[in-house]
Amino acid sequence: MSAKYVIGVDLGTTNSVLAYVPIDAEEPQPEVLKIAQLVAPGTVEEKASLASYVYLSSDDEAADGALALPWDRAPKCVVGEYARRQAADVPQRTVSGAKSWLCHSRVDRRQPILPWNAPADVAKISPVQASRRILEHLIAAWQHAFPDAPFARQRVVLTVPASFDAAARELTREAALESGFPPDFLLLEEPQAALYAWLADTGAKWRKVLRVEDQVLVCDVGGGTTDLTLVGVAEESGELTLRRLAVGNHLLVGGDNMDLALAHMAARLFAEKGTSLDAWQSVSLWHACRQAKEALLADDGPAEFPITILGRGSKLIGGTISVKVNREEVAAALLEGFFPLCEVSERPAKRRASGFREIGLPYETDTAVTRHLAAFLQSHGPQEGRPARPTQLLLNGGVFRAPRLRQRILEVLRSWFPDDPQPRMLAGKQDLDHAVAKGAAYYAWAKEHGGVRIRGGTARAYYVGVETSGPTVPGIPRPLRALCVVPIGMEEGSAVDVPSEEVGLIVGEPVQFRFFGSSIRKNDRPGDVLDRWSPDELEETDSLEACLPAEEGSEGEYVPVRFHAKVTELGMLELWCNSLNSDKKWKLEFSVRDADED
Repeated sequence: MSAKYVIGVDLGTTNSVLAYVPIDAEEPQPEVLKIAQLVAPGTVEEKASLASYVYLSSDDEAADGALALPWDRAPKCVVGEYARRQAADVPQRTVSGAKSWLCHSRVDRRQPILPWNAPADVAKISPVQASRRILEHLIAAWQHAFPDAPFARQRVVLTVPASFDAAARELTREAALESGFPPDFLLLEEPQAALYAWLADTGAKWRKVLRVEDQVLVCDVGGGTTDLTLVGVAEESGELTLRRLAVGNHLLVGGDNMDLALAHMAARLFAEKGTSLDAWQSVSLWHACRQAKEALLADDGPAEFPITILGRGSKLIGGTISVKVNREEVAAALLEGFFPLCEVSERPAKRRASGFREIGLPYETDTAVTRHLAAFLQSHGPQEGRPARPTQLLLNGGVFRAPRLRQRILEVLRSWFPDDPQPRMLAGKQDLDHAVAKGAAYYAWAKEHGGVRIRGGTARAYYVGVETSGPTVPGIPRPLRALCVVPIGMEEGSAVDVPSEEVGLIVGEPVQFRFFGSSIRKNDRPGDVLDRWSPDELEETDSLEACLPAEEGSEGEYVPVRFHAKVTELGMLELWCNSLNSDKKWKLEFSVRDADED
């Protein structure tokens, strides 16, 4: 059976969305799938997005049929709106932020660690499993709506943050394949997907809106991450073309951090009423504040909003406690805490943040998105001291539903670049909640029909750490050099033999290489060796490992190899060790164990 549809899937930190287009459509207008999900025991509704929460229900709950779905009478866990609500009431059994955990290299993302710090009697799942559960629900909802178009036979694009490193992308791919994605599905960076959505909405008129030498800044502030991308407009053979020029670092700052800030405000109000919150009430408060933030920042938001959580103690068992937060105070706190006015020369503060660290994820110590944006533009400017100058701004993410936040970003950019042409917002009614999924579906359609494409290749350069040879000094590690194996911009479907001195792999036991990435070293080529670098230049991620079978030689002997790098048509990085003594080769795999394990 051939594909009938192209499908775009946005696996979001807070909400996930599926959009689709008939594959033979002449004018692609992506539609959003209404996703059936549990909203309360015994009640299923269809919504345009699926809350990215996984509630680990008890055996009793599953057995009585109250959690039944149209395709599963007794699900082992619940994904969606009901799970989101349970996050506030029963946080110790609810997984949130699974996508953010996928890129947290300090934990083993294949081990059952979520919900983080949950009691021992709760059966936990891994970040990969949690992501798989969310994707499985999306697939089941698709099959329920389109029984004659099996999901695994359609053309599918799954989005990831532009800032995801190769290991996080590999784990996302693993979760997708385990959930039932077709083997040839594609990965697409979320800011690019947002721009594709704008292109789909604008149609052929985009060539009149954008001009040669324009630079489009895509600022995507989602539930858990901030993603920054710069796309340039050029001309080739008389036609306008788009090329991704730069991506930002992975920033764990977004709507979740805003909810935490609001939770601190609410906790002080509870304290003023004589109520001290315990650890799980604090987590419950964090989730409850999300609803308050979204309501208060809406165009027609109320002047006040109640925040309610379950009580504790003999007098409060089964009861609730509540405080009210003020719209103006919340707006002021979020503006100054996350989008303060600043200079383009400023940098994010390095001080350690306090409070709510026990939730487990390594959130940014500086929550000012505007300072991170300043650092991004400075890092990717044409020369030292001259920041990149965006001429167009495209915002994405539910955070920007608040008009005040949209206007603040534009105000800050215009204060940095007061001369003409000043940055301006791209015209159009951007669907902030569904744009990424719609853009992914449009991208899939464009690949089938030859529509406009954003070029760019790999967003990062990658490096393997190789120890220098020489005598060992007790207590002092051998100096490490970084060998460039993939340059920034290496195109999908291309490969390169990495020129270097031969590297010896020990036979019969795992061999590990430290692995690094850089979004700013644009001139490094495969084979270039760095003897030293600053932490801002190279960021270490999960190590790579391979094991040569013992039959290749005696235990403990070395096989000389050189590296071969490949970026597949699907957008995945592969790194191989090719033997210099034979035609044998071994693929390096990411080692995602907790870095603190033995």
